[in-house]
Amino acid sequence: MAVCFYLYPVENLQPDPKILIDIVQTRMPYGKYKGTIIADIPVSYLEWMAGKGFTKDKMGMLLSTTFEIKTNGLSEILFMVKKSLMQQAKRP
Repeated sequence: MAVCFYLYPVENLQPDPKILIDIVQTRMPYGKYKGTIIADIPVSYLEWMAGKGFTKDKMGMLLSTTFEIKTNGLSEILFMVKKSLMQQAKRP
């Protein structure tokens, strides 16, 4: 069996910090964790959702991004974003 890799130029690829901000500020609009901040949804629920398939809208993108962050051991990123936003809110 042959394995093919497709390489795409990514020189201009920039992460969008707004996505991380949305993850720590947006509440789940439906389901078992309705009203819970997306970043606070347990990974077990995100795994279940991944198995069902994330929706193809912004909410699905936020949930799938959170799933990837948490399953790759990068939850500290979300904590740092939350902390930064809290510090900014405290400034006069």
